[in-house]
Amino acid sequence: MTAAAAGTRSTLLAVGPDVYAYTQLPGGWCVSNAGVIVGEDGVVVVDTLATRSRARRLREAVDGLNAGPTRTVVNTHHHGDHVFGNAEIGADAPVEIIAHDRMPGELADTGLALTRLWPDVDWGDVRLSGPTITFSDRMSLVRGGRIIELLHVGPAHTTNDVVVWLPAERVLFAGDVVLSGSTPFVLMGSVEGSLTAIERLALLRADVVVCGHGPVTGPEVFEQNIAYLRWLQRYARQAHSAGISPLDAARHADLGPFADLLDPERIVGNLHRAYAELDGAAPGAAIDVAPVFGEMIRYNGGRLPDCLA
Repeated sequence: MTAAAAGTRSTLLAVGPDVYAYTQLPGGWCVSNAGVIVGEDGVVVVDTLATRSRARRLREAVDGLNAGPTRTVVNTHHHGDHVFGNAEIGADAPVEIIAHDRMPGELADTGLALTRLWPDVDWGDVRLSGPTITFSDRMSLVRGGRIIELLHVGPAHTTNDVVVWLPAERVLFAGDVVLSGSTPFVLMGSVEGSLTAIERLALLRADVVVCGHGPVTGPEVFEQNIAYLRWLQRYARQAHSAGISPLDAARHADLGPFADLLDPERIVGNLHRAYAELDGAAPGAAIDVAPVFGEMIRYNGGRLPDCLA
């Protein structure tokens, strides 16, 4: 573990009867959360973290819950910090991996890109392990009599966002569609699509929301993310109409109430997506990510954003 990674803390937090959030704080780049839903016939794990060592600790926490024998993984989207641990969760027994129909193609295209972006992270022997089952719109699981609903809500953070909803417990595992304490990131998804998705999620009336990054929260997180995205749209329209580049617009932005969110450099990527939508791009339409990350590094004073994985 690197010195940076040692500054994070992992906690298995009960958020309902036999329902847990596995949080990694403070969050931020590649320091993601997972979910664990326990039944007498097995366990469902929502996302599997970024590095082999982190995924191993997650697996050990799951094994300590004395769940039934089956293991099912639900990936909320294709990004490495949510899927790189898939193989580790299935290290001791076969595991069923469920994701959206678009996820395998996105995963194949992205591959191990995160490991090249942050080469100093101790990723371990990361091997891609994609879904064994995919679905297009919604899917229901039943584990130990508990109904677990999987809903596709993208394009939002990505094209293939899936949330995991427990209607009886009113617990929502939201992936990166909403973030707690971190700047939203829609470069690979959609600003407008994110707003639509979040407004849809708010209608579920969740009591507990486990975001893909950051502390466990309540439904107030929806309005917090909506406020940022609406501000982003307004600012993007002004800067776009004035002919200002996304990078220059980001440098001159007054983040105001959003200044304390982690990873403020994400505004560069977010403005690229907002500009593309102003130019008529469809939600989730491909944007060349590499040069945008280069601009985010320039915004960040020429250094990579902090990654504590």
